[in-house]
Amino acid sequence: MGLFNFIKDEFIEVIDWVESDGNTVIHKFPDNDANIKYGAQLTVRESQLAIFVDEGRITDIYEPGMHKLITDNMPLLTSLRSWKMGFNSPFKVDVYFVSTKQFTNLKWGTPNPIILRDPEFKQVRVKAFGTYFIKVQDPKKLFTEFAGTGKQLSIKTIEERMRDIVSPKFAEALAEAKVSVLDLVGNYTELGDKILPIVQQEFDPFGIELTKFQITSTSLPKEVEEFYDKMTNMNMVDDMARFTQFQSANAIEDAANNPGGAGEGIGVGIGMGLGNNMMNQMAQNQQQQTAQNQPAAAPQQETKADIMQTLKDLGGLKEAGILTQKEFDTKKKELLARL
Repeated sequence: MGLFNFIKDEFIEVIDWVESDGNTVIHKFPDNDANIKYGAQLTVRESQLAIFVDEGRITDIYEPGMHKLITDNMPLLTSLRSWKMGFNSPFKVDVYFVSTKQFTNLKWGTPNPIILRDPEFKQVRVKAFGTYFIKVQDPKKLFTEFAGTGKQLSIKTIEERMRDIVSPKFAEALAEAKVSVLDLVGNYTELGDKILPIVQQEFDPFGIELTKFQITSTSLPKEVEEFYDKMTNMNMVDDMARFTQFQSANAIEDAANNPGGAGEGIGVGIGMGLGNNMMNQMAQNQQQQTAQNQPAAAPQQETKADIMQTLKDLGGLKEAGILTQKEFDTKKKELLARL
């Protein structure tokens, strides 16, 4: 290799980045400690930004397009280097490419169940899972507050670090919403929209925009799900008497599955209570049935004195002008016919 070729290899003339895996957020251009040639070509593709870092300080940021690296295109670096009169020699800076596309289907979940106050079940442990979408909003913040000077930042790293932020905020929003666990599924979209701005406040310091937040599933403790299934099958929550019997029957079933000890005594006691309740209910039903089957009592026989008193009362109404003579005569004829 000649001296000219050796010198030429020491200078970088083309700077660009072609993303290969789709999971990289920040990529450091591999310069191999070589200097950038004055007038080199920088290519920034769509959904990318390029950041120049000089001795740990961010200088110029380049948007999509082709840029010739001369003093006019590097105003901050030129100022920091005191290139007031211009220059034409190679220079050394670190170049980082930032992906500004939207990253989708990042996962979040509650590592431990959330204890939720529920209007129907009082306190319930709930687990939730979902996805969210993000994009880089401020590359300088992301670089200085999150990425640092590493060679690469993957979306997986962001996803793992943000998971500890998303889950507690979901728990707070769910508690504030005061939605019954039985109604969670029907409120996924509404809850997601409510949680998004709350979580966004935690993403802002890192220059990350949360573009979408979704709840995909929630799970309840096994015993709550089984109880709800039984309630649904019985379809009798609106009948408190039958519901009480249903709860007692469940207690008997549990006692039967755990014979001996206190459970058996409780099961027997509940069973006796249930039997008494059922017998009382049957007695009430029998009394109602007997009352319905009995013939109606015969009306009391009207006496002559009663009829004469009614005639006197009618006469008083006629004298007061409440009854007309015709109405009085009609009623009088009817009453005299009963004597």
